[in-house]
Amino acid sequence: MTSRKGEKIGWTAGWLGGFLWVAALSAIFLFQGKWMAGLTGITLLCAASVSIIFFAPWRYPSLPYWKLLIIPYGLFFASVAWAVWAYGGIEATGMDEWALLWLVPLLIPFGTLSRRRWSDSDTR
Repeated sequence: MTSRKGEKIGWTAGWLGGFLWVAALSAIFLFQGKWMAGLTGITLLCAASVSIIFFAPWRYPSLPYWKLLIIPYGLFFASVAWAVWAYGGIEATGMDEWALLWLVPLLIPFGTLSRRRWSDSDTR
């Protein structure tokens, strides 16, 4: 049986890479003196990092992926809401509510992975 090192790196690095924008935006807000927005972003980033490691599929091999994705996805969408709030609302960003429809394709893994489990790929 292999250690599936590549899949583990893919899960961890992929999710952490998906939250890099939160780190960058938090740093910008802190540099601008927007302490509340910057510290809230760092808090979200820390929570996301912990959830990525804690809800890794190899820690819960019999749990379906969609259940493991709920917390990181929730924090991702909370990060989007945080960014909109930090900029002063959706109108201040120059977008309208329809622009948020661009986030819908991010939900594709819930359909494609659905009931798959980490243990499904183990060799018997």
